[in-house]
Amino acid sequence: MTPEPAAQHYFVSDPAVPEKPRRLTVELRGRTVEVGTAAGIFSPSGLDKGTAALLRNVPEPAGSSLLDIGCGWGPLTIALAQAAPEATVTAVDVNERSLALTAANARDLGLTRVETHLPEDVPAERTFDTIWSNPPIRVGKEALHEILGLWLPRLAPGGTAWLVVQKNLGGDTVQRWLQETLAEGFGVRRAATDKGFRIIAVERD
Repeated sequence: MTPEPAAQHYFVSDPAVPEKPRRLTVELRGRTVEVGTAAGIFSPSGLDKGTAALLRNVPEPAGSSLLDIGCGWGPLTIALAQAAPEATVTAVDVNERSLALTAANARDLGLTRVETHLPEDVPAERTFDTIWSNPPIRVGKEALHEILGLWLPRLAPGGTAWLVVQKNLGGDTVQRWLQETLAEGFGVRRAATDKGFRIIAVERD
């Protein structure tokens, strides 16, 4: 499915818009960091409201293999890596500019266990103990289902994925679809509601 026009600039491998790099100071779970962003990615001007809502509501990440689906410039990746410095954090995105920014931001912050990959470059056998994601709702339902259907089954036993979806963009619909689609052994629940956003937890037995 073709992404909606608002999403086309960042849901592509090589954005055509000029990069226009900038530096920002943001707070991620109580830690103030300076990061680089650029045009042609998701939320280049700062921390978007959905990601902020997720960061307010997730517990500390558990396990040694962590995943950020749709990393953008890297706020969730950075927060994961700062909270669990001994874990490996994998950041995935289809946008190579996003991957480069996430890698550079992690490197500048001394976060040495961050990996950035296009989705197809993550080894198929890799599983994850904790997943955080602000998934790209505006790419359309079919593309969103494809993304979630690819990554959520790769939760390790005992693992949990935390997703944020705006209520008026289908947060409850996404939760129902996950409940109906994921295999036996997965539990789906609404963990919180925060300023119009649903925080959805997906847990694997």
